[in-house]
Amino acid sequence: MNQIVKDLMVPLSDYATIARGSTLYEAVLALENAKKDVERSVHPHWIVLVLDENKEVIGKLSQLTLLRALEPKTEHTAVVDRIAKFGFSSKFVAAMREENLHDGKAEDYLYTDPIAMEMKVEDFMLTLAENEFIDETTSLNSAVHQLTVRNRLSLLVTKKDKVVGVLRLSDVFSALIAAMKKVHK
Repeated sequence: MNQIVKDLMVPLSDYATIARGSTLYEAVLALENAKKDVERSVHPHWIVLVLDENKEVIGKLSQLTLLRALEPKTEHTAVVDRIAKFGFSSKFVAAMREENLHDGKAEDYLYTDPIAMEMKVEDFMLTLAENEFIDETTSLNSAVHQLTVRNRLSLLVTKKDKVVGVLRLSDVFSALIAAMKKVHK
């Protein structure tokens, strides 16, 4: 494969983004809207990028991040989080969490808490790590290696230190399958 990252990346202009200061609810809607637009690709977006006032990427929100932010936070959950650090089995910790998850709230209220919905995205977004970036001119072979070694589902694509797109594992894998099929006809 003689492709480079730029050939497979999703341009930033086509990606789900949200401004710093937006609420958790607005982030959920942005992700929902991005998933509706699957005509561009068979692989929907799984993350929302958070932009600052200069349209620079400062963080990201995955579906898992959003779910964690929506989970009710109680005094008991904080205690369980501290207990989990002392080496108790994951089964025991999970049972403790489940036992007190509802904390007297109705089941249908757990993920619709109006207070949680108004949290600002910068309060729970994932900040960017150094190993999440890849230059747009990097070979696809090198990109595959970086995705696997870094254990990432996506990398932010840069051009002169500015984020210009997202390289997703799903798109890379599709390209690899296509290349394999050409070789093994």
